[in-house]
Amino acid sequence: MVEQEIEEHPAPKEHSSVLANWRSVMTTGNPPEDAEIDLVSRWLILTRAAVQPMTITAAAVAGLIAVGAEGFNLLYLLLSALGVVLAHAANNLMNDLFDMDVGADTRNYPRALYAPHPVISGMITRRGLLIAAAVVNTMCLAILIVLWRARGWPILVFALSGFFISYAYQAPPLRLKRIGLGEPSVFVVWGPLMVGGTYYAAVGSIDWRVFVASVPYGIMCTSVLMAKHIDKIPWDSDEKIRTIPVLLGEARARKATIWIIWLFFLSVVVAVATRSLSVFTLISLLAIPTALRVIKVLKKPRPEEKPKRWPIWPLWFAAWAFVLTRRAGLLLIIGLVAGAIFKF
Repeated sequence: MVEQEIEEHPAPKEHSSVLANWRSVMTTGNPPEDAEIDLVSRWLILTRAAVQPMTITAAAVAGLIAVGAEGFNLLYLLLSALGVVLAHAANNLMNDLFDMDVGADTRNYPRALYAPHPVISGMITRRGLLIAAAVVNTMCLAILIVLWRARGWPILVFALSGFFISYAYQAPPLRLKRIGLGEPSVFVVWGPLMVGGTYYAAVGSIDWRVFVASVPYGIMCTSVLMAKHIDKIPWDSDEKIRTIPVLLGEARARKATIWIIWLFFLSVVVAVATRSLSVFTLISLLAIPTALRVIKVLKKPRPEEKPKRWPIWPLWFAAWAFVLTRRAGLLLIIGLVAGAIFKF
């Protein structure tokens, strides 16, 4: 059941194991209640590692499409995959830094309510957060240089475009999130840029079918951000943050998110029809029952009070959308694995 995947999996309050800490953080973004936070758990919380499965899946999509292509290099694929995971971590660190500096993140804003905010919670100082972001960005730069030397200037286009969009998402002067461009930017980054860039790093060339193949998962990631921004409408409206859900209003934004979910399944069919994805990826249609349960939730307003055992309140729709994205992404990967094995 979808509900069981979202609900908190509490560990014993006393003598909580390190593995229980990691599992809780990766599942809910929070450590177990009253648990002592170990070093790894602290880093997972700081970088919001609970959402990294989206990036890992995008890299896996690219890698599985690339397997068997002329010029395929496993080392460059792995380097690129590591690079996008680190870039996502750096982006999360920078977003928390920028959001706090411009006054968007406060103790009463959802970011500090559904999970510990790095600085506001006292987990790290602002200077420490800045250093962490600089270190991770330096690691990304080192990987970029290696791949650039190996694959040429297109790598710079993919990587720097992704960095620019990620930086501009909340940082001045553009602040894409505030002008209704945050949601489209997620589609571009997790779709064409991340899948296309990882594929190019692995193969050294690219054609239009790779970009078509990148569309389904980019759409699914966009549904998560749409759902999250629906949850944050009351706060974002007060702060004059004009996300698409704020511009549309909750009811229309929920309908738009439902259409985005259906668009994922349609885009898979189109990608298969154009031979951009293996016919085996049609297995992702098995996520439709989960989609229907999520759509049922999206048809109703967000609860006024926190449901029992709900781990990331005040987020509601975001959790449901993320579970769907995780399930649909897993099925997409299974289909791509089958396609790579049977070459069809």
